Amino acid sequence: MHSLENIRCMNDAVLLIYTGGTIGMKMNPEIGSLSPFNFDQIVEEVPELRKFNVRIDTMAFDPIIDSSNLRPEVWSKIAAVIKDNYDKYDGFVILHGTDTMAYSASALSFMTANLTKPIIFTGSQLPIGELRTDGKENLITAIEIAAARDPQGKPYVSEVCVYFQNQLFRGNRTTKYNAEHFRAFRSPNYPPLAEAGINIHYNTPYIYPMAGMNTEFDVSTEMSPDVVVIKIFPGISAHIFESILSIDWLKGVVLETYGSGNAPTDKWFMNAIRSAVERGVIVVNVTQCQAGSVEMARYETGVGLLDAGVVSGYDITCEAAVTKLMYLIGQKISDCEIKRLMNVSIRGEISPKS
Repeated sequence: MHSLENIRCMNDAVLLIYTGGTIGMKMNPEIGSLSPFNFDQIVEEVPELRKFNVRIDTMAFDPIIDSSNLRPEVWSKIAAVIKDNYDKYDGFVILHGTDTMAYSASALSFMTANLTKPIIFTGSQLPIGELRTDGKENLITAIEIAAARDPQGKPYVSEVCVYFQNQLFRGNRTTKYNAEHFRAFRSPNYPPLAEAGINIHYNTPYIYPMAGMNTEFDVSTEMSPDVVVIKIFPGISAHIFESILSIDWLKGVVLETYGSGNAPTDKWFMNAIRSAVERGVIVVNVTQCQAGSVEMARYETGVGLLDAGVVSGYDITCEAAVTKLMYLIGQKISDCEIKRLMNVSIRGEISPKS
């Protein structure tokens, strides 16, 4: 672990964790392609860090991980690092590849309980060594948010977030929607928690309430990999659909349906779902639409799923549904309790139902 002194913010210490991703890359002239730079030299790449007044310690994964290779074991490693260092720092910034950042931020939100400090994911679309990089601004502002305190000395944010291109989002509400523009992430069903311009404006009413100071921070690293996502499409094969749902080790399914939660009403389709549910497979209904919510009681095509025992995900993102299901199954609780918790918000991932 390495320390950068003379950093200006309103707090004492931030831990910067580099897991991998474009933000930590620079052009290697010898091979003509991108390769990771020495993370110990981050202050040389971003000299602006010297202007803060907070201690920033840095930690880099070895080896670093391309975000396309993310697995639950990596989430557990990140969570363990935060747990081991929770009492030493006032905030955490996790540098991460953009492709799976929404999954990782969602997973960490479920794996960490009773947060009283910010955990901010950020990254970039261009390497930090590039002239037009978005990485410097993302990194600097993420650190500033991680260290910021209100006049009473409490953090403005005490939840798992994604900061990208001037906006701070709740981590389990984000999805990556653009591979080319700097504004790579959206939070389609929840407003930004903060917006950065000349000043950083916090959208206080929408920030998740901080856990009581007498509650103990807790981390659970058990995540079940026995989950699958099935996207419904016109002409989906009965043979393939039935084969997936009949896999012996399958414990959870995130079913991406049309519109407000609609799916085919063919007998084979409903029988396959009903049979899986009866075997104890948890099936969660999420919409393929980027914005909006599942309302299975609205149309006959959704009512059939409800009758078959499918759980509504309401306006949860697919990324949050997958990681929440992995987390809950990993807790070794009853199927009944998993279904109940999938149907409600436990970390602000679902909007209150009217």
